[in-house]
Amino acid sequence: MLPELTQDEFSAALDTVAGGVLDAAGLHAPPIDAVELARALGLALAWDTEQAGRGRVVRLSGFAGAQPRGSILLKPEPRRERLQWATAHEIGETCACQVFDRLGVDPREAPAGAREMVANQLAGRLLLPRDIFVADGRGSGWDLFELKARYATASHELIARRMLDFEWPIIITVFDHGRRTWRKGNLDRRPPALLPLEMAARHAAHERAEPAVEETPLCRVQAWPVHEPDWKREILRTEWQADDDATGMGGDDGPCPRDDDRQAMGGDDIWAE
Repeated sequence: MLPELTQDEFSAALDTVAGGVLDAAGLHAPPIDAVELARALGLALAWDTEQAGRGRVVRLSGFAGAQPRGSILLKPEPRRERLQWATAHEIGETCACQVFDRLGVDPREAPAGAREMVANQLAGRLLLPRDIFVADGRGSGWDLFELKARYATASHELIARRMLDFEWPIIITVFDHGRRTWRKGNLDRRPPALLPLEMAARHAAHERAEPAVEETPLCRVQAWPVHEPDWKREILRTEWQADDDATGMGGDDGPCPRDDDRQAMGGDDIWAE
């Protein structure tokens, strides 16, 4: 988040810009195809097998118009979600100045990395539009696999992270090969140590390779196995059914990767599995 702005102000600006981009392209129903979106916005798409990153924007003509302009160079990707994320991120790059304008922030005075962060946030909102996603989430009981079937262009982890923008208070935790690699709640404090309930749900999902639910009157944990032949990942959604004084969410269990730590660990793979 940018300095001197509340999370609500920042989120509102992001949602407004992302919604305007989707409206301009006439795309509303999921799954949102970022490649189709780029073309509808007048962005040319081309392949660059030699570039280091998955995508980049070239020949931008400015941000004065309602629609972004330019060309996106993409590196071929075998996984659909990675290509979708790369494209959505570059669309976000072309629209980032619209967010700064709405917030009254001079991009030249923004902190280092602010534009990249805005592009990331816009990409998630383009693939998972706010109003329809929250309706689908609540309608499905925030079932990750059901949401993934509907939002096929977004990765499991991106969908899970997007849940943090809505119901409160919740925690999303990611395990890879039994090791916790990311954990975040949507309160201002760091999430507490892993609960026995969470560990039980993760273990059940890992061992049975099927979704698991563990709950008490105060807490409900959903765990989903995102397993591939050479990769075992489990994603947990922990929802507290009590006020935050009873949740213990102010606790601290020592080192726990945050967004910037995980970014260093895996780059934009965190969004595209």
